[in-house]
Amino acid sequence: MVNIKKGIIVLILVMFFIQLSLSPSIHAAPGISAHSAVLMEAESGRVLYEKNPHQKRSIASITKIMTAIVAIEYGNLEDEVTVSARAERVGGSSIYLKKGEKMKLKDLIYGLMLRSGNDAAIAIGEHVGGSVEGFVHLMNEKARWIGMTDSHFSNPHGLDQDNHYSTAYDMALLMRYAMKNETFRKIAGSVSYQAEKEPYPWRNKNKLLTRYYEYCTGGKTGYTSRAGRTLVSSAEKENMELIMVTLNASDDWNDHRNVYEWAYRTFDLVKIGEKGELTIPLPGGETIEGYRPFPVYVPLSESEVHDIKEKVFIDKNFSEHTQSVIGKQVFQLDDVVIAESNIWIYGSEPDQSSFVKKLKSIFLNMIGVL
Repeated sequence: MVNIKKGIIVLILVMFFIQLSLSPSIHAAPGISAHSAVLMEAESGRVLYEKNPHQKRSIASITKIMTAIVAIEYGNLEDEVTVSARAERVGGSSIYLKKGEKMKLKDLIYGLMLRSGNDAAIAIGEHVGGSVEGFVHLMNEKARWIGMTDSHFSNPHGLDQDNHYSTAYDMALLMRYAMKNETFRKIAGSVSYQAEKEPYPWRNKNKLLTRYYEYCTGGKTGYTSRAGRTLVSSAEKENMELIMVTLNASDDWNDHRNVYEWAYRTFDLVKIGEKGELTIPLPGGETIEGYRPFPVYVPLSESEVHDIKEKVFIDKNFSEHTQSVIGKQVFQLDDVVIAESNIWIYGSEPDQSSFVKKLKSIFLNMIGVL
């Protein structure tokens, strides 16, 4: 009788654990080799996975993500760049530029991102920034603009240098920003590229893109003795784009692939805010009509979908006769803000192109370029 009871208990426990393993809402995050890591959803910026996300570390050649986006935004891609002696003699990975050689800025950026050319980084910096030092100033201003509060750049290539560091979280912010630029996105996601003056095409060193993960859309590799292996990548599957950063990871290809697959099993991109008119209650029982110009999407697990809370904050100084932002709607999960959406006066949907131009003009004036 005792053995029968033990058998029944064992059977119940086995059935319980089988059911637990089959539950679609329970997926344990994988362990990884990286000392620091972040997985971020690109649409909302929500962090889905992290490990020492704000630890400042050397970052090696993933620095070149910043170099590329600054060059794209402030340079003319069709410019011919003359290679200096400084560019020719820089150490590390190279596209083998020679002093006096001329190459289009566009081709240099491809050489920078696909082949990790340190010589290309110096040539780009001298051309776009007037000097390497001037370009580094632009890099740090851009970092502050993006919100990379725990980062500082000392060079455009990522070779080990004092006061050159970032964090997994800051590099995810940078990649999220850069991937919104179509030119950067095309370059970072290119498997190979044929430069005008090169006899053979360059093949991308990012094996996650070229070999190991079919959903990878771009990224940048890096390595120095101080930084170890560093990797930034992006992936898109089931209409959800993710960004992964690992710093000092001995098994980075598998780290990225395994965390991506865990995230795609665990989260879905859910619309939590519709585009359109909002009726906003005011103190005293009055209401005002607002407008959300874009829908709000956030990655959520099955268990989180019904736990979203919303709060609306209205600027007490707004004028109903001014076409501007009058407040914001905040979406929270467990008292943590996971998304925000500006609220505009109804009928005053912002002109995004003019808005971006205005921001860029302010930035250039701030750093003294204009």
